[in-house]
Amino acid sequence: MLTDSDIPRETIQAYLETCYRVHGDTPTTLKIGETSPTLATLHKAHHTDCSAFITACNPFSQNASDEFNAAKQQALANELKELGLTFVDGIGQHPSNSWPGETSFLVLGLALEAAKTLGTRYGQNAIVWSGADAKPQLVLLR
Repeated sequence: MLTDSDIPRETIQAYLETCYRVHGDTPTTLKIGETSPTLATLHKAHHTDCSAFITACNPFSQNASDEFNAAKQQALANELKELGLTFVDGIGQHPSNSWPGETSFLVLGLALEAAKTLGTRYGQNAIVWSGADAKPQLVLLR
C-alpha cells in the first residue's frame, strides 16, 4: 500500500493511527483494521452492509482555514442530502500529533466506488471505508 502512493509515508502512517469518532445516538470510535461491533449494529439498523467515514476538510492534507473547511464540509453535507444518504457527524483526530481534528461524516450505505468518487471530488488523499465485516480500512485515493 505504501509504495504505490503519492502520499508521503508519514502522512499515511498518521491516517492509520487516527481515531475516527462517530457522534450521534450510537457513538463509537473507528480504528483502521479493527472490527467495530457498534458499526456492525449501525449497518444493521440502517439495512446496509457498508459505510464510509469521509471529510472535505484540509484537501490533500494541507491545513486550511476554519472558514474554508466549514464551507467545504457544508458542501459535502448538501451533496450527501441531495443523494438521499444517511450520515452521522464525526471527527477524525490523531491521538498524539498536533494536526487539528477534522469534522467528518460517517455515511451509511455508501458503496466503495461512490465513496472514492466523493473523496476525490473533495480533494482527499484517502477515505475510511467499511464493508459487511464492519472493519474500517484505509483507502488511498492517490
